Amino acid sequence: MAVNLHTPAASELKPISGIALGVAQAHIRKPHHTDLLVICLSSEATVSGVFTQNRFCAAPVQICKAHLAQSVRDNQPIRALLVNTGNANAGTGEQGFQNAMTTCQQLAEQMHCAPSQILPFSTGVILEPLPADRIVAALPAALADLREDNWLSGAQAIMTTDTLPKAASRQVRIGEKTVSITGISKGAGMIHPNMATMLGFVATDAKIPQAVLDSMLKHAVSRSFNCITVDGDTSTNDSFILVASGAVDVGITDKDSAACDALLSAITSLAEELAQKIVRDGEGATKFITITVEEGKDAAECRLIAYAIARSPLVKTAFFASDPNLGRILAAIGYAGVNDLDVGKVNLYLDDVWVTRAGGRHSDYREEDGQRVMKQDEITVRVTLARGSQSATIWTCDLSHDYVSINADYRS
Repeated sequence: MAVNLHTPAASELKPISGIALGVAQAHIRKPHHTDLLVICLSSEATVSGVFTQNRFCAAPVQICKAHLAQSVRDNQPIRALLVNTGNANAGTGEQGFQNAMTTCQQLAEQMHCAPSQILPFSTGVILEPLPADRIVAALPAALADLREDNWLSGAQAIMTTDTLPKAASRQVRIGEKTVSITGISKGAGMIHPNMATMLGFVATDAKIPQAVLDSMLKHAVSRSFNCITVDGDTSTNDSFILVASGAVDVGITDKDSAACDALLSAITSLAEELAQKIVRDGEGATKFITITVEEGKDAAECRLIAYAIARSPLVKTAFFASDPNLGRILAAIGYAGVNDLDVGKVNLYLDDVWVTRAGGRHSDYREEDGQRVMKQDEITVRVTLARGSQSATIWTCDLSHDYVSINADYRS
């Protein structure tokens, strides 16, 4: 039950010159389900990525890191991204690594490039062997389907428990040229990223040097995919990739140029939208919740408190029930880990309702006002700490009966 989320029309998604997408049915987990995506890149493209910090990171994550490092070291461009759903290829040991490499080798052979120029990605069930033979068998169909305007099909192909495909575009005018940016993401559960989210791919047709692209990626992800949580679980397969095809040269040579600022703003805006779509489609979600913590000593303590609120099962279930049991939010603020917090200075707001003043219930607060807000499908929680000038914003959702059902039945 996605919260104010719709499937974009294919025509809304801007083609990116130099990047083509093809999908196929590999029958990895479900029959008659598109579950394989190939994204082919021009030889001029630059690629940057960030990945999960889960120590049980999947075999494809390990390979992606190695191949990206080799690409930069040897000046050997990444030529394709290979994505499968239905199987995470995580917790699969050496055989999982070899299976992932087999898919890279087979795609590289058909594209006449080196296996190290392929980045593999997997998502789905953990601890099950990757059916590499099915992926290899489906590669010709995916390559035959390659089109620059195939972004919606790509978004559909990477879905697992998602109820809707997640995709968006931006265009920005830089000088006399128009730069396009398009991205897709997937994820609905096991979302509490420590870098990015389940899977996200954003591409632009701009020409961007590697060092500048790396800087852009870090900036964008810290303000988008690193600001969401559905259930507090960090996946083994989290990956976010930013690609610049190099088709449009707008004179970006370093991160301090005006052209870079304009493009960075658009990329960050797109990444933020894709990240929020994941929360809106959180497993069983009925409400989209923005949590902002202000007046902190630093952004880190603001994020600590915001995430404590966002992760709390008691807070999330209260939102699901539209129950203004807002003492649960105060409890989360108190145990967040800011040990020198003066709770006597904390204020809490629920949209336009001032709930807590100077650490206690505001004299004008009425529970019916709190319930009015709690019944909305989009809610903002705002906390002020009176400790400084820093702030942070996190996006989350409620926790419903359906979340338990979806995850109890995930493998059946």
